[in-house]
Amino acid sequence: MTYKTILYETADGVATITLNRPEQMNSLNDEIVTELYEAMWKADADRATKVIVLTGAGRAFCAGGDISGFGGQTPKELTLKLPRPFDMNKRPDYQTRHTYFPRLRKPVIGMLNGATAGLGMVYALCCDIRFAAEGAAFTTAFARRGLSAEYGMSWMLSLVVGHANALELLLSGRKFFAPEAKELGLVNKVFPSDKLAEETYAYAREMAVWCSPRSMRVLKEQVYEVPFQDLAEAVRMANQDMLTSNVCPDFKEGTASFKEKRTPNFPGEDE
Repeated sequence: MTYKTILYETADGVATITLNRPEQMNSLNDEIVTELYEAMWKADADRATKVIVLTGAGRAFCAGGDISGFGGQTPKELTLKLPRPFDMNKRPDYQTRHTYFPRLRKPVIGMLNGATAGLGMVYALCCDIRFAAEGAAFTTAFARRGLSAEYGMSWMLSLVVGHANALELLLSGRKFFAPEAKELGLVNKVFPSDKLAEETYAYAREMAVWCSPRSMRVLKEQVYEVPFQDLAEAVRMANQDMLTSNVCPDFKEGTASFKEKRTPNFPGEDE
């Protein structure tokens, strides 16, 4: 399809999806939310794509929701609006309007190039890995707008930075910057603005070349199941996954390439 509010590019096993409303600091309306959803699943279905990078055009990653761009719908209508079919065989927690990234089979790297606020923070938290530019500013924003935390941010933020830090960031609504975000565990790495893209793509390309697509899918699933499991259940799940992994083509290729000291050529999977 032709996109109006995002950019979609692929190279070297990496799909880049760019929020492309720079004049509005990539704030989200119905159109961009729907196009982003379609582009994410397009990248997930592409066998040539191993890793997805999500970023923003201009000086912001995403400044939040565009309050003028959701068609005057009520909060209930917005919450229930789902731009995709519901899969009864998958955990419902990761099938809501904005929090579906954990259900994607492929790793998503958030390349946070600038301001990340409100609903933009929700999308950043849903990425699997987050790299930020040194000057990128963050805020939950809701307390300063008379709002509650949207679309599960309270759950995701607590999971990522812990209970006490999540409460402090939500209740104060204060602005903070990338170095503090790294201290809190909100982002994995911080780079100078002019090095962010170079470092992010070097990391993504290394994953695309050296990591088994099947392994990345299974590992991602395992981590996102943790909040709903006890240790015994996690061990049982890991044992089941290991039995399957030990006979899969990617394991055979990973072992052979390691012994032969060469780049792997993982066959991947169709499931």
